[in-house]
Amino acid sequence: MRQSNEFDNGVRHDWQYQEVADLFALPMNDLLFKAQTVHRQHFDPNQVQVSTLLSIKTGACPEDCAYCPQSARYDTKLEKEKLMEVEAVIEKAKAAKAAGSDRFCMGAAWRSPHERDMPYVLAMVKGVKDLGMETCMTLGMLDESKSQRLAEAGLDYYNHNLDTSPEFYKDIITTRTYSDRLETLQNVRDAGMKVCSGGILGMGEEQKDRIGLLMQLANMPQHPDSVPINQLVKVEGTPLETEGDLDPFDFIRAIAVARILMPKSHVRLSAGREEMSEEMQSMCFFAGANSIFYGECLLTTPNPAANKDQDLFRKLGINSDHKVTQQPKELEEILAQKPAEKESMFYNAAG
Repeated sequence: MRQSNEFDNGVRHDWQYQEVADLFALPMNDLLFKAQTVHRQHFDPNQVQVSTLLSIKTGACPEDCAYCPQSARYDTKLEKEKLMEVEAVIEKAKAAKAAGSDRFCMGAAWRSPHERDMPYVLAMVKGVKDLGMETCMTLGMLDESKSQRLAEAGLDYYNHNLDTSPEFYKDIITTRTYSDRLETLQNVRDAGMKVCSGGILGMGEEQKDRIGLLMQLANMPQHPDSVPINQLVKVEGTPLETEGDLDPFDFIRAIAVARILMPKSHVRLSAGREEMSEEMQSMCFFAGANSIFYGECLLTTPNPAANKDQDLFRKLGINSDHKVTQQPKELEEILAQKPAEKESMFYNAAG
């Protein structure tokens, strides 16, 4: 283990496997103490950044990610939807802002955005930015040109997860390579956008794979600005539907180690929170998580209702100065609108 001041402000990009393994092996109290100490050096421990995630194009993805209900290769009974209209997206962003979100994330089930869809996507970015919100998108792989255009439109963050370690990756995805993902992240950085990249725990990986994932993220030339840590949501019809449950303490340890390795990054509790108790989420916040997705659905998987998050925040004294102008129930109703309720919500041009 590194012998210099453990709690200095230095951000490292040279973590070695054994160092990270030693962190995972610490007694829980010692690990949490280290993580909380690092966290307090860089963040207000009682503030959690709140984002809302909206699926702007659902299903029919050609990729074979074993965890994903949006893959066209699996029969998950998911209703496919075309690309949403710009104004429909802006209305949902307005509702999210009124309910307390400061970042609006838009996700599309694509391998890579089609050229025909780019004008609509760019208009969405500009429209949400005009509301005074931070913008984030996840659209699959990006080349240099599309990255540059998104940046020029005002996109703040681009999400592209590594998912797992390089070694375990081939057991989860075969339709794109690990290097494909790293190339997209580099294109995003080169265009001047902030990177949002993390992974999924509970897919059958071993401890060495959690170490490998966090090392990949922490040893990048620049740490991701946001690191989403997902807990697998097992969806019927996907190859991972019968995967065993992840031990909650293993998840909390990964949050704590992520905080230590990437001290200035926002560590986000993402998919899987619906299955987490309030006590588990509280331990994650203590371990250094300081960002969540808000609203009852993350793309296609369940998420705690917004009012439950507000109740938990009140109990913990988190975001006590956060102003909310719209009731969480209103946000959930607006985000949950289906095409049948608003036929003009989708473009016919995008497949």
